[in-house]
Amino acid sequence: MNRICELLGIEYPILQGGMAWISEANLAAAVSNAGGLGIVAAGNALGDVIRAEIRKTKELTDKPFGVNIMLLSLHADEIARACCEEGVKVVTTGAGTPAKYMEMFKAAGIIVIPVVPSVAIAKMMEKVGAHAVIAEGMEAGGHIGKLTTMCLVPQVVDAVNIPVIAAGGIADGRGAAAAHMLGAEGFQLGTCFLVANECIVHENYKKFVIKAKDIDSVITGNITGHPVRSLRNKFTTAFLELEKQEAKKDEPDIAKIEEMGMGALRRAVIEGDVQGGTVMAGQIAALVKEEQTAAEIITKIWSDYRGLIG
Repeated sequence: MNRICELLGIEYPILQGGMAWISEANLAAAVSNAGGLGIVAAGNALGDVIRAEIRKTKELTDKPFGVNIMLLSLHADEIARACCEEGVKVVTTGAGTPAKYMEMFKAAGIIVIPVVPSVAIAKMMEKVGAHAVIAEGMEAGGHIGKLTTMCLVPQVVDAVNIPVIAAGGIADGRGAAAAHMLGAEGFQLGTCFLVANECIVHENYKKFVIKAKDIDSVITGNITGHPVRSLRNKFTTAFLELEKQEAKKDEPDIAKIEEMGMGALRRAVIEGDVQGGTVMAGQIAALVKEEQTAAEIITKIWSDYRGLIG
């Protein structure tokens, strides 16, 4: 037991990342049932959709689970209300500050844990009342910041008094042990859960992740200000070429670039188009070797972690 386990009421201080189109009831419940904290990702979904997903998760587990709210979403307000009304225990947030919801979350007894990319934002989140923060390095899949996990985590640990959860580039006990030595009290993992048996992503997506090599991830979206890490494929090649061409212009057509990315994640996750869609995954993908249950993933990580730290 540590502060994260005590705070969240879980057996292992392992959180499953909130991945849009991916982190839904089946995966979240499986992770929670295995002793970690499962997360339902709201993404850009409507409030009623997430409300239904919360209720489905409750049918699959009696353990604590959370909801990840992307604060830039047009539906963030209704999702926040749904979390309060449905008795969600934990909310993680990204792409903004949850300050406007803190009073409502507090009244509902919700534990709030923002994802932070920098020391300044971590301190801001502590100030507005966050119970802990997730310090996520740029090794992570999906939307990323500019600092690596190795650099970010110890600086955040030194800057705040609330518990710090490390994320980005962790897929096994060695990564967890390294993050522990940097001062992290918990670990958020995403890429390794992409291949969990309970994960709903298309089988093509899972196989693409398993086949990934160490240098197979790329970052797109730098020109738009919203960089995303995914695995190299025909889509990323075309996207990077468009960015290159637009960057040569005095006024890049950002809307054109963003339009190209519309629906790309869904194509990969739901339709299995791993060449024409976005296969979001972290740099650690090459360490993911096989499909397993969520319980097997967590048990192996925790066993190796404990063996290393004693």
